[in-house]
Amino acid sequence: MSLPVNKSLCLSAVVAMLYAGSANLALADITVGAILPLTGTSADIGKDQRRGMELAIADINARGGVAGQKMAMMVEDSAGSPAIGLDAVRKLTEVNKVPLVIGEFSSSVTIPIGQYLVKNQLTHINIAGTSTGIRAIGGSSFSVIGLDDLSAKFSAADIYAQGYRNVAFIAPNGAYGQGMAEQFTKYFTADGGKVLAKLLYTAGQSSYRRELQQMARAKPDLYVYTSYGQEAVVLNRESYELGLSKTPWYGIYLTMSTADSPAQFVQGQTGMEVAGLGDKSDGYVAEYRKKYGEGMKSAYGSYAYDAVKLAAAAINQAGNADPAAVLAAMKRVAPGFTGVTGTLDLDSDRQRQKQPYEKVKSLNGAIVAR
Repeated sequence: MSLPVNKSLCLSAVVAMLYAGSANLALADITVGAILPLTGTSADIGKDQRRGMELAIADINARGGVAGQKMAMMVEDSAGSPAIGLDAVRKLTEVNKVPLVIGEFSSSVTIPIGQYLVKNQLTHINIAGTSTGIRAIGGSSFSVIGLDDLSAKFSAADIYAQGYRNVAFIAPNGAYGQGMAEQFTKYFTADGGKVLAKLLYTAGQSSYRRELQQMARAKPDLYVYTSYGQEAVVLNRESYELGLSKTPWYGIYLTMSTADSPAQFVQGQTGMEVAGLGDKSDGYVAEYRKKYGEGMKSAYGSYAYDAVKLAAAAINQAGNADPAAVLAAMKRVAPGFTGVTGTLDLDSDRQRQKQPYEKVKSLNGAIVAR
């Protein structure tokens, strides 16, 4: 039966559109989601995390992609806010339908994002949150970075080995700071030291002189702190102005704690830093410098890089991007996954059992090994 020309053309157009649509579907990228602090007090670290992800995506696609398709990353900005982070994870999963989400930086944002994903039986990869509360997020959350029980134990032993016995401690009043205060006190006390004063400050204040003066009254032989963003700048400036910098300072995650602070305020501070590179990292370092024209801005970009590679490994093993299949594959792949930061060696709670750290100091505006 012949059709009128106009109907025949319409039918041909429909068939062509359907064919094109199916062809595009077959060639569509497999997209995973990420939530990073691209604005706000931790924006510099968020941007470095995104750099690590970009390098991973480029390398994966140069090697053929995942499950026969190109891999893409959809990044949302949390602005360092738990509420904005939750809006972002809802958008990524409910609107964009990503099979997994990577992120964030701070534990106070990472935990609610992870809890939302676990509730919805979706995969979460933690790349920087270190609060021990992350251990309780749930069965579909995996960490590529060690938690604060490991970093606090390392820091306590390092401080004690330097001969300090009486310290004052300050950290932000949130999931990260509360956990670090608890863990550090436990380990330092067990080593034989004393925490003479322990303060948790409220973020967003214009001054922390009251908290600093309260610590000073304890007369410690060392100030121990961990901080980030503008609060760290204020703490370092005001401790310098009050003369507290005449007493030694130790920064847990020293790069984060001294970022954006003028060199004179943090000169001579010692501390520790998460080691961003394992034995198989030479290619990452070279590609980072080649693409961005400078050395690594932080250790956190390499953990973001590993998270994307881990996601790709799970999708490849699943053979597709079905969320349930990806989660099942992640449980098999993640525990022994090896990336540029080393082998994860995850425990039954999907957390790293070992985490490399470095002993560092602030010298003339740079963080160097000691």
